[in-house]
Amino acid sequence: MTKNTLRSIVIVSVLAVIFLQSGCDKQTDQNSQPVEKDQKQMAPQNKTATRVKIETSKGDIIVELNEAKAPITCKNFLGYVADKYYDGTIFHRVIKGFMIQGGGMTADMRSKQTKPSIINEASNGLKNDRGTIAMARTSDPDSATSQFFINHADSDFLNAGVRDAGYAVFGKVVEGMDVVDAIANVQTRPGDVPVETVLIKSIRVE
Repeated sequence: MTKNTLRSIVIVSVLAVIFLQSGCDKQTDQNSQPVEKDQKQMAPQNKTATRVKIETSKGDIIVELNEAKAPITCKNFLGYVADKYYDGTIFHRVIKGFMIQGGGMTADMRSKQTKPSIINEASNGLKNDRGTIAMARTSDPDSATSQFFINHADSDFLNAGVRDAGYAVFGKVVEGMDVVDAIANVQTRPGDVPVETVLIKSIRVE
């Protein structure tokens, strides 16, 4: 075997090794992409929205909270729920075609002690449409505590920037709008107070 022939064999062998290594690296890169995609697909998705059941003397209302857009309001509301604060309170203000309000008065129309008020999250993009739940407050935008209302109809004038700071929506009814309708249709006396007691038996996370 001549020197030239031996040199050619060595060169070919080296090139072959380099080619194979390059090919393996390229294959590894190609194979790594599906693995990354699979890992992304297997990654936990957004957690299911928190739902609460409002058990009333007229039936149950299931509300889905929007913690992404109203985190402070939802945390505040869930704090009252955890404390069983709403048990035995009533829907004390009812206006058919507008809203039903509760969460702070006992059956004998006494106000319950509340926690400190929270900031108004009405500018979160959620609208006061039929079936949404929002925080009640005084003329001070940042005065909401425990009381809430469920919209019985679309109420655009309650949205942020329409006439004032607006009322913070933090969820929506997903089951039980017939119960909301039933409560909205009760007879009321002056002050929009239901003649019959509409009791909130409890509110619990589902």
